[in-house]
Amino acid sequence: MRLSDVRLLVAEQCTLIASLVKWTALAAATGALVGVSTTIFLRTLDETLQLTARVPWPLLLLPLGFLAAASLVRALAPDAQGHGTEKVIEAVHRRWGRISAKVAPIKLVATVVTIGVGGSVGKEGPCAQIGAALASSVASLLRLRPRDRRKIVICGISAGFATVFGTPIAGSIFGIEVLYLGSVLYDGLYPSFVAGIVGFEVSTWLGISYMHQRIASVPAASQGLFLQILGGGLVFGFVALVLIEALQRTDRLLARLPWPRPIVALAGGAVLAALASVTSSRYLGLGVPTIEEALQGVRVPLDAWMWKIVFTAVSLAAGGSGGIVTPIFFVGATAGSALGAGLGLDRGMFASLGMVALLAGAANAPLSASIMALELFGTAVGPMAAIACIVAFTTAGHRSVYPSQVLAITKTPSIRAPRGVDLAGLGPIVVRPSGVRRLRVRWRAVQRALERRRARDISPPEP
Repeated sequence: MRLSDVRLLVAEQCTLIASLVKWTALAAATGALVGVSTTIFLRTLDETLQLTARVPWPLLLLPLGFLAAASLVRALAPDAQGHGTEKVIEAVHRRWGRISAKVAPIKLVATVVTIGVGGSVGKEGPCAQIGAALASSVASLLRLRPRDRRKIVICGISAGFATVFGTPIAGSIFGIEVLYLGSVLYDGLYPSFVAGIVGFEVSTWLGISYMHQRIASVPAASQGLFLQILGGGLVFGFVALVLIEALQRTDRLLARLPWPRPIVALAGGAVLAALASVTSSRYLGLGVPTIEEALQGVRVPLDAWMWKIVFTAVSLAAGGSGGIVTPIFFVGATAGSALGAGLGLDRGMFASLGMVALLAGAANAPLSASIMALELFGTAVGPMAAIACIVAFTTAGHRSVYPSQVLAITKTPSIRAPRGVDLAGLGPIVVRPSGVRRLRVRWRAVQRALERRRARDISPPEP
């Protein structure tokens, strides 16, 4: 080996090690910040829920709470509107991860108010958005380049997801998988892992406990079980489609109302209160008790997943602030429980499959959803969860609860769509002739050739 080659090799290795040290420090600091902020958010939320639980007429708080949350966001931080993660994805793609520092406290307060009064939203979006806002502030303080700013903001997404659900590996991958449909940012893999694991350890050390439900009875692998899981994945993919369409159509419907946004929020809270009084209060708030019942195999209403979709769509479209993944878990777990009950199968196992498969289909995140099944339910359910997640991801099509996701690849070569645009601006999708159609055309050509040959064989010879 020549001396110049040795110098190049040494320079390459030194550069890689320096980059590793740099991103270990930056990602660990980001993870620690997100771990602390998530702890503050979750403890504040618990205190608020205990306070509102003592109110004699809690449904009366819904219109007032929605009015307060929507007015706060509209006046001080419009980027804090919605379910959090969507705004972070938009910032990563369009502004190199630049997020205003005031988003963090406004998002925390608005989400606590929304969930505290009964809004059907989740808690992961605020943690991801708060974490991303803090990471962006760190990038501004250190004067990082735009590319490095974007990477550290992605670390904030990963750490927020990991710390709120107690799934450090799945959360780390979610942050780099949710940005694109069909692509993973490998250059952000290591810092995302560091941020997610550090954030999880910090929040655990500060006393946050997480829900982990091991599936006790997992049937042995068989052809029948494979077909059941395949069918379940198809069902969960269609349920994900229903959820996505309900969210988007409700948002467009309420946006066309000629009322000021605070009035829309007030009316939305009143509608939720009326729906809860007619149906059940289980569809308000996070709905964690219902999720736990479904995972334990306890019978839940067969239409619970449909009502949760309605409550969540109204909550977010009316101006409520909060995440979308916890409602996805609710819808997936109850839909899986209903499917298991309808087919005479294990309700708890299908609830666990539905919980992660719906996340894979609705958020286009099959990798992180499959790994989440391992972290939440144990390794025995892993192969079945992976099949259900991939089938649901494929069935859900090129749609998402995060319209700012950028299309990297289509889910089948038979579909043509412009690459590099977000899903909200995807436009019409062109479907190519399917493989079955091409095979039919070729078979007809073969039949015509055989007929011509047969005609030559039976024709009389020339004299």
